[in-house]
Amino acid sequence: MAMAQENAAFSPGPEEPPRRRGRQRYVEKDGRCNVQQGNVRETYRYLTDLFTTLVDLQWRLSLLFFVLAYALTWLFFGAIWWLIAYGRGDLEHLEDTAWTPCVNNLNGFVAAFLFSIETETTIGYGHRVITDQCPEGIVLLLLQAILGSMVNAFMVGCMFVKISQPNKRAATLVFSSHAVVSLRDGRLCLMFRVGDLRSSHIVEASIRAKLIRSRQTLEGEFIPLHQTDLSVGFDTGDDRLFLVSPLVISHEIDAASPFWEASRRALERDDFEIVVILEGMVEATGMTCQARSSYLVDEVLWGHRFTSVLTLEDGFYEVDYASFHETFEVPTPSCSARELAEAAARLDAHLYWSIPSRLDEKDDEGRATASQEGAEMGEPAAGRDVYTRTSAPSPAATSSPWPWPHPTPERLIKV
Repeated sequence: MAMAQENAAFSPGPEEPPRRRGRQRYVEKDGRCNVQQGNVRETYRYLTDLFTTLVDLQWRLSLLFFVLAYALTWLFFGAIWWLIAYGRGDLEHLEDTAWTPCVNNLNGFVAAFLFSIETETTIGYGHRVITDQCPEGIVLLLLQAILGSMVNAFMVGCMFVKISQPNKRAATLVFSSHAVVSLRDGRLCLMFRVGDLRSSHIVEASIRAKLIRSRQTLEGEFIPLHQTDLSVGFDTGDDRLFLVSPLVISHEIDAASPFWEASRRALERDDFEIVVILEGMVEATGMTCQARSSYLVDEVLWGHRFTSVLTLEDGFYEVDYASFHETFEVPTPSCSARELAEAAARLDAHLYWSIPSRLDEKDDEGRATASQEGAEMGEPAAGRDVYTRTSAPSPAATSSPWPWPHPTPERLIKV
């Protein structure tokens, strides 16, 4: 009966009931964080970092600010040029050839606006020219040249940074649609796959994983989105990737893992989200890129393994991304990693006690042979002890978690 129950733990088992759905994602599958900032009263903080604010704006708003920044400065300085011409009386002496205006051929507001554009953009068509008889115009010319250069540097810098942002590079970094749980080297592991679609690689790539679920402290405090690190090889350096071909990232479910005591049924009844983060530098630009994805409970497949996508062709390796998200079922115990480790420890204990017993058997066979030879030669049997071996069932034998037979400790009885 006990062995039948343990065999059932290693079998795929019957179909499980449908998993619970409906959890709100913290991070979407495309990496977008599903968090909105509300009731921000200190909005002036956004203006203290105006450059980042403009870069973070949507493209339509960024283009609107780009156009307005130039148009308003042109209009502002054009209005000042018109006021100077109006104040000096240049507009009243348009036909007077003896009159020296501040700006030649400036006969209205439109002409002043065009002269402002020529000055700030340094076009210099040559039709409208400032004269040396207008000191206020010379000061305004210097001021507009300086402020125009600042506007150019600020707005062009914003557009350059926005265009060169590596956010779109993350679109070619792909994550598997599901995570899987299966055995690796006799230990339960949570695994997911990452890949890079481009031929230009991510330099210094590293991977992280976070478990997000609600928890309550011993004092009764409820933490709705508590974050826990999932080890993906930080101690061994396995978290630093050479991402030339798709890689399967593994989180070993050990005593330090939050899934240590989670069996298949317990995992499916749980409510959590696993956020995976891939970071690295874009080889072409040297800028840091980050790609994110997440897995809910119903996206974690127990007893599955990823299909291989790498094949050896004539002189090169080929990656078949058509099978990137495919998995297949493998025999996997439905018990928790803790129960699996305890079962392995019990098996090791049985093997430890059975090895000396087998060595004793060979020693007893040698003694029995010597005793028979002595009897044939007429030697008395007095003073020599004769031992016989009996097999005693181990107390743990009836509760062994393994489906295969195992040796039992043996003892010698003196007769």
